[in-house]
Amino acid sequence: MRLGRGILRAMKPDEVDGVLAATLEDVHLSRGERSALRQLLDAEDPTDEQLAFIRHRAFALARDRVDGALSRDVLEWLEGVVKLLQPRERRESVRAEVHFSPGPACLDAITRQLQGARAHVDICVFTITDDRLAGAILDAHRRGVETRIVTDDDKAHDRGSDVHRLASAGVEVRVDQSEHHMHHKFAVFDRAVVVTGSYNWTRSAAQHNRENILVSDDERLVAPYQRVFDDMWTRLAPG
Repeated sequence: MRLGRGILRAMKPDEVDGVLAATLEDVHLSRGERSALRQLLDAEDPTDEQLAFIRHRAFALARDRVDGALSRDVLEWLEGVVKLLQPRERRESVRAEVHFSPGPACLDAITRQLQGARAHVDICVFTITDDRLAGAILDAHRRGVETRIVTDDDKAHDRGSDVHRLASAGVEVRVDQSEHHMHHKFAVFDRAVVVTGSYNWTRSAAQHNRENILVSDDERLVAPYQRVFDDMWTRLAPG
């Protein structure tokens, strides 16, 4: 069965009938057809009114096909289609917040994520010199949160850097060894929330600099950051 994109949004009866009729041809809604219909519905994200329209067309097709011995098969097909067309729970709006410095807003937002982490913290930042954030990282590590840090090799040796102290305490740390800077400034918490922006994890970023961070649980943002972190972590693995 070939499903065209945009059919549900246009809601043309003949096109909708064509999609449904293709699944009814052998009066059996196969697993592949069920999956294809589900993918189409997920891609088009129809409104409840549009779903009601498609259900109406499915019933109309079924009535045309009901004929004696085939009636049970037709109705079983109809039941399978209608289950897919029930109103679905809408995902609550994703979380998205922004914070700016100078001032404590960025520091506090990062600290809250560190304190709330339950299983994973993946930190990928250019430099860490703010003892308040280093302390929150250590607290997460000590309560059993898997904590990993990727940072720049040059900045790891700066005066005031907390990287070696964190590594000595058992936090997993890997440093970029290239001639260029590892200049990212992001972290992923429990593989579900990303914090990213211009903000370096330094005291001067909180007190003096004009910086920003974005905090979001939108999986469209979280997933690529997690992939980038995992890729760097693998590439920087000890030989």
